[in-house]
Amino acid sequence: MAAAVAILSAETTAQAQTDLRARLIARPLTPTEISSYKLPADAETSGGLFNVGVGQPVYLEAEVNIAIPSSDITGVSWSLSAAPVGSQAALSGSPLGSNVPVYGPADQLVYQVAGRTLLRPDVAGSYTVTTTITTASEGTTNLAQTITAGTYLGVNTCALCHSGGQVADDMVTPWQTTAHATMFSRSIDGLTSSHYNLSCIKCHTVGYDTNTNAVNGGFDDVAARLGWTFPTVLTNGNWANMQANYPALANLANIQCENCHGPGSQHAYSLGHTNLIAVSFNSGDCAQCHDEMPNHSTVAEWDNSLHAVTTRDPSGPGREDCVRCHTGAGFVDYVDGITNNIDTAYVPINCQTCHEPHGETVPDGNPHLLRTLTSVTLMDGTVVTNGGEGRLCMECHHAREDAATYATSYHSHFGPHHGPQADMLEGVNGFTYGEAIPSSAHRYAVTNACVTCHMQTVASTDPAFLHAGGHTFVPMWDNDPNSISLTAACQQCHGSTITTTFDFPLQDYDGDGVIEGVQTEVQHLLDKLSTLLPPLGAVKSSLNVDSTWTTPQLEAAYNWMFVNNDGSHGIHNTAYAVGLLKASIANLTGDANSDGLPDAWQIQYFGSINNPEAAPDAVNNTNGVPNWMMYALGVDPAQSGVAIPGGVVWADGKSLVNSGATNTVAIYTAAEVAFNTQVGEIYQIQAISSLGGGWQNVGEPIQGTGNSFSYLTPTRNNAQMFFRVVQNP
Repeated sequence: MAAAVAILSAETTAQAQTDLRARLIARPLTPTEISSYKLPADAETSGGLFNVGVGQPVYLEAEVNIAIPSSDITGVSWSLSAAPVGSQAALSGSPLGSNVPVYGPADQLVYQVAGRTLLRPDVAGSYTVTTTITTASEGTTNLAQTITAGTYLGVNTCALCHSGGQVADDMVTPWQTTAHATMFSRSIDGLTSSHYNLSCIKCHTVGYDTNTNAVNGGFDDVAARLGWTFPTVLTNGNWANMQANYPALANLANIQCENCHGPGSQHAYSLGHTNLIAVSFNSGDCAQCHDEMPNHSTVAEWDNSLHAVTTRDPSGPGREDCVRCHTGAGFVDYVDGITNNIDTAYVPINCQTCHEPHGETVPDGNPHLLRTLTSVTLMDGTVVTNGGEGRLCMECHHAREDAATYATSYHSHFGPHHGPQADMLEGVNGFTYGEAIPSSAHRYAVTNACVTCHMQTVASTDPAFLHAGGHTFVPMWDNDPNSISLTAACQQCHGSTITTTFDFPLQDYDGDGVIEGVQTEVQHLLDKLSTLLPPLGAVKSSLNVDSTWTTPQLEAAYNWMFVNNDGSHGIHNTAYAVGLLKASIANLTGDANSDGLPDAWQIQYFGSINNPEAAPDAVNNTNGVPNWMMYALGVDPAQSGVAIPGGVVWADGKSLVNSGATNTVAIYTAAEVAFNTQVGEIYQIQAISSLGGGWQNVGEPIQGTGNSFSYLTPTRNNAQMFFRVVQNP
């Protein structure tokens, strides 16, 4: 009967979770959160692990779908259903108040807190906590979670199995090359900071927790037992002294395995039982140390990044090809070469995604522990060997198609995919129509590519602090109505050409006769190209490609998406972005520079569309007839003695030129009266030929709309005319 009840409970839970999306987690808690949410001064940080030291807190949190009204949650009950022999532990109220949200930006979009409790294990072993969540309309669900409590053993014990060989992968050897492995030892020798003190070592040693309940073999416990005190002078020899005189304490110094995985006693004593140690992809595991404002701002920056809220859609079973870039665990599997049993569970692109905490087996100038710095092969076969640390970014931020073969035919979900920045920076893999599209020198000049510009250091006194640069990964903060652009990286090469904005004027790329900012010029080219794609004539912010599009339209659409999805509006590679857009416009219209003359005609007579003699207004004959007229007449622009047909009139400067005595066509001037209007007001245009006379109304009264109004009135028979606009006549 008990088994039947358990099965029924599981079925009820599964049905409820379809709507509730309920889960039971150990919530991380960071130093910044303790300060920001004004939690008790003695509140302890947590990495959000289910493996914790004896006497240390587990902040348990039941969460449900944020779409469910909070009023619909009618009850949350908790029980400690199992505990080790001799344990007197009990669940108690969580110190996290209602002002403390769900942890993590991505989860805050999906989950809400249903209830919280606190477990502080008092002896080593396994504890099981269950919770029942009751709702008015979505049913009831039961959740259970096992927590392992243990004691700290130090790296020497971990090394027994994790130094290579047949037992387990070698994690200790590469870890020894990292800054984590020597943070404490270098600091007490005075090699990292002059103000290093006892308050710093909580994050730089194993299991440091001075709470009187937390007697678990951590650094503070062993230090008290051995009588070690923090050195009064930071100088060379302090670490050697500890190793010689306090070897058991040195075994717990520096940032080690158990800082991130939790205490190892139960795992070690069970000969490596993997359920008794924690492996976490949650950013909270890193944030328990790396989120302490204002000096440790990495996590706070990341919280404001798009990486922190990576979409959940391309995760879960069946999305194995997507998760390599859309979830943290999926990317780790991809880098590790795992092709079977790929982890498709959702994790945002966070600390562990890009950084390998265990380090590299051989030191290779990778101080930031980046997970991979190998060459990147783009979909057209281009192998990117330059780019420095930016190669890590390029692993995901590149097109998913080979444009040369893909863009010529229709595909569902048409386009290069969302982030072709690596291709754009390298100046490759757009659809080139067989032409040599020029490329900028950014790929050679910017040492660390993406990292150089997107991760600039921003001072804590700067208004853009935490909003741009660093681990926000954005180079500009759009603080309406003002914006701040991080142009310092640009100025290293461009100097004063780029001051406070990326949209700096350079050339008239769109051919409208006005030199605007680079990004504005590229946007105008995008707009022009979009009008040439279905539905024709309309400026578009997105394209809806379908199977009716012609091959030239598909090729142009690919380039539009390539430039648009790059997102930089030409800053990554101005020459390539402009070149692709102009080539697409030219292929659809035959006029790449939008000057009104077909490129083929200009090339036929002048060799290049950029030849000054090929300009529409240039004159290359003795008749004084400009190129545009010669093209309209269908004759060689250099041919003299051309008879202009009757009825043709054109402007030569300010004068009108008629084509013959029999011409009855003339062009006269007119006056345009333009003015702004306000809604609810009435305006009247008036005219007078002499200031001494009376004003006469011109046209009917005009109702104000809030927009500008333009009125064109003939002046042919008037020697002079004065105009005015009166309001509410």
